[in-house]
Amino acid sequence: MERLFFRAICVVVLCLAVQGSANAQVQTQSGPAANRPAATAASTVVGVPLPAKYVIGIGDVLGIAFWREQALSGDVVVRPDGKISLPLLNDVQASGSTPEELARTLARTAVKFVDEPDVAVIVKEIHSRRVFLVGQVAAPGMVPLTGDMNVLQLIAVGGGLLEYADRKNIVITRTQDRQEMRFRFNYDDVLKGKNVRQNIILRPGDTVVVP
Repeated sequence: MERLFFRAICVVVLCLAVQGSANAQVQTQSGPAANRPAATAASTVVGVPLPAKYVIGIGDVLGIAFWREQALSGDVVVRPDGKISLPLLNDVQASGSTPEELARTLARTAVKFVDEPDVAVIVKEIHSRRVFLVGQVAAPGMVPLTGDMNVLQLIAVGGGLLEYADRKNIVITRTQDRQEMRFRFNYDDVLKGKNVRQNIILRPGDTVVVP
């Protein structure tokens, strides 16, 4: 019964977050969404909308809640090395895992200290998913990647191209396996429906350069 109460509390917290953020949705462009608690040993409550195939990244803020183990619970930030630190459990790899996978990892790790550990992972803030727009656009800078976004959409978010932008030689840079990759983007062609495959879906960390 107590464990069911614990899960109910997590759901109530989420519902309150949904209600409280509804009025602020226009300003923040974010609102809570929830996943159902998973399995018996590990559950996940989502505090912000999660993009498809979301994995935890550096800088993300997570709420860790152990049932009946307040000392192990708390908010944590994923460090630059991809790990989080919790009392007794020390350093635990978080980056690269989904919230559900991290919850299961924490439950397995806590077995040494807690009988039948039950842990909820709450994604409170996402800072690891962002792309960058630089060069001849109205509003260059960092843009949060809260869902699928292609190059044309990013340029639109950045206010569009300036008068002297080189519309035919825009470049997308991407680092993958420590190697830099470059993709060409012809703005005019995409607008005309030509070679639309170059209008790729952006990934976290991509930089779009408008010369």
